[in-house]
Amino acid sequence: MSDSKQNVWASGEVEFSHTPYSPFYKDEHQIIYSSVLYNFQVPYEFTGWRDEALSWETSCYIHGNLNPTMTYTFQGSGAKALLSKYCVNTFEKFPVGTGKHCFTCSEDGNITADGVIIRNGEDLYTTYWMWTLMPAVLPDFDQYDVSFEDITARRALLQVGGPRSLEAIEKTFQQDLHDIKFNHVRTVEYKGYEVEVYRMGMAGTLAYELHLPIEFSAELYNDIYEAGKEFGIRRLGLRAYQMQHGMDGCTQFGQHYAVAGFVTPESIGGSMKDMGIDVYFHNPYETGQGFCVKFDHDFVGKEALLKIRDSAHRVMVSLEWNAEDVGDVYASQCTDEPYQGFEGPTQYSTFGIPTCHDRVLNAAGELVGASTGRTYSPYYHRMISICYLEPEYAVEGTDLTLVWGDPGTRQKDIRVKVARFPYFNENPNSKFDVETIPHPVFE
Repeated sequence: MSDSKQNVWASGEVEFSHTPYSPFYKDEHQIIYSSVLYNFQVPYEFTGWRDEALSWETSCYIHGNLNPTMTYTFQGSGAKALLSKYCVNTFEKFPVGTGKHCFTCSEDGNITADGVIIRNGEDLYTTYWMWTLMPAVLPDFDQYDVSFEDITARRALLQVGGPRSLEAIEKTFQQDLHDIKFNHVRTVEYKGYEVEVYRMGMAGTLAYELHLPIEFSAELYNDIYEAGKEFGIRRLGLRAYQMQHGMDGCTQFGQHYAVAGFVTPESIGGSMKDMGIDVYFHNPYETGQGFCVKFDHDFVGKEALLKIRDSAHRVMVSLEWNAEDVGDVYASQCTDEPYQGFEGPTQYSTFGIPTCHDRVLNAAGELVGASTGRTYSPYYHRMISICYLEPEYAVEGTDLTLVWGDPGTRQKDIRVKVARFPYFNENPNSKFDVETIPHPVFE
């Protein structure tokens, strides 16, 4: 065993490092704290969640609240084989300089980790947010020629998204970046630092991630913010960021599904709570990510996912909530018998709010789906959610009923209608034609 492996695995546990993170901001309205894995500060909002939420649909935004991002490297001739054993994605078509949204699953096919993996070199892979992958690979680590390094403390991740995001980063870097294709990475030299520009993100439209040394992150954040003012840039606080995933169809651990080992009876909510934790686990086909599953290699959960693929499994749809019924929930808060209230513009599991699953019923009152990630859209002026739904009901326009409220509370039957998924599907990143944006001209 190499010295690096001994250092990392000596205790038999992953040694998570801590980013020396300080906020990029001087004028935040409110600071809140998270201690899921680390203690760190994030701004709650800047110009208000409505204004910030419109930015990924009408202009652009910058977001730095994902720091620290759990970032790991796997390097060596065995890196591909080790990651392939646990990831449902294929690594056969994975050129250097590209990335993938990757998933690992349990033996029964439920998601245990998801995040991004970038192939930075022939035998070098960098993972982002795949922190639950580490306990899984531990038993097999010594069987592969691979070294592992936790570089979380040295790297930062910034997100710039929205239809004018390319213009903002091109003005900042004073470079034409039109040639970066979706899921491709290009390294840019700026102020003596190397910055990886990766075309992907949660905006639902054109978006980029910037990976860079932590010591330069605050300066770059502010440079992009200043350059982006011409294009209507907004800084996203935590509140607005949480709204993206439901509207843009990006299912997320904690908001739309649970992961074994990181969920308890106390951490779940909604009208399905009395059905137990198991109904909060989901597989990639249910979450709309079945296209990522490739059966050209052996991986944990393969047999279960083959059976799911070939069965009439639940599919993901959006639900539009009836405005009168939503209004009734709000109005009831001013009575002596209120329904369970809506906490903020979206239902998100951070900071004590549980992962929420609500029953969805057909006209006969039979359970046909699970709704999660309730979000109000200031762009569409609708309350929407995403739903794991039996396939025979997954037809746009189908009327169903959602049961709102935890067992034991005053519950409300809310009329819902099946809608498109993702709900915000205007010019998605993978199809966005950047040639419709003028190339920059620099003096």
